[in-house]
Amino acid sequence: MATVYLSAGSNIGNRKAHLQQAVDSLKAEKKINHVVVSGLYQTEPVGPIAQDDFLNIAVRLETDLAPTALLAILHQIEVVGQRERIIHWGPRTIDLDIIWFGTDVIKTSELQVPHAEMANRLFVLEPLLEIVAEPRRQEVQGLIRATTDIKHVERIGDFWG
Repeated sequence: MATVYLSAGSNIGNRKAHLQQAVDSLKAEKKINHVVVSGLYQTEPVGPIAQDDFLNIAVRLETDLAPTALLAILHQIEVVGQRERIIHWGPRTIDLDIIWFGTDVIKTSELQVPHAEMANRLFVLEPLLEIVAEPRRQEVQGLIRATTDIKHVERIGDFWG
């Protein structure tokens, strides 16, 4: 059973409802257990596209799924959530990324774990810090101290998902 950390975000429509639907879908999967969700963060978008702020959460879960099988589930949740991949770093109803999958290091054309951009994204690191267990907690704290990301990230409440 692997401990997996995800980052989730939404900046179109009812952002919290999109995140809630994603969390509910994860909890409904038979091979996903012990789902823990961070607080809710409002965050400034990354990239050159003018767009609304995101709501972001981090999710910790346990699974015996293979990384590619979990990725397929995440992509299906995005499809159900009407995610459209039109503009790189553009607006989206739901975005789900695997940050860590146990201690695995994965580099394929469709999946890179640890996530390639996590160290450059406070919107990933701040929510992650709430739910990460040792020894990774110290790693996340170090990444937060070292990041050059200056985008606005604000905890706006509990998620209750």
